[in-house]
Amino acid sequence: MRLTAILSMAAKAAFPKDYRYGTSRPWTIAAKRLNPPGKKRRKVFIEPIAYEDWSVFKGDTVEILSGKDKGKQGKVAQVFRHRNWVILDGLNTHFRKPTEVEWRFTEEGEKVRVSLRTGRIVPKPVFQRRDGIVPQQWKDGPKDTSPEDTLEKTYTPSLKTLEEEVMDKLGIEEPRRNRKTYWY
Repeated sequence: MRLTAILSMAAKAAFPKDYRYGTSRPWTIAAKRLNPPGKKRRKVFIEPIAYEDWSVFKGDTVEILSGKDKGKQGKVAQVFRHRNWVILDGLNTHFRKPTEVEWRFTEEGEKVRVSLRTGRIVPKPVFQRRDGIVPQQWKDGPKDTSPEDTLEKTYTPSLKTLEEEVMDKLGIEEPRRNRKTYWY
């Protein structure tokens, strides 16, 4: 496990309940312009899809079923689960009529997607991070920190100031003590 993966597990963002998700990342100026503090907006009613029932992933090839781009196929570039949106490479459409799929288990016990219309297994694409790195194919280089080294405790907290710690390390004895100060 890489250090970035360990750090990303610790950082989870919390948003207000009336936050309206869009295509911009929440910390960008565009997202802040859409969600200014104190502004009341109508709630967007979206039927939530459970995480385990979500059937479209980044890297899937999908076909548009209706509209001016009917029949065009594209590769999924982004998935917005909070709004049930999908953005395709070269096309920008909403996730309206997906292929009906069902999650089943194979003889080996692996969970797979199966198309209800054809009965064929729909392979799940390899997970790819936003920066294009596939974690399963990553090989640690000579400058990468090993997981054992990242989890090793190397810092011992103390109540000493930096100056006191340096003096202890260098063996300097300080007989003087600071006078009490009062802040009003």
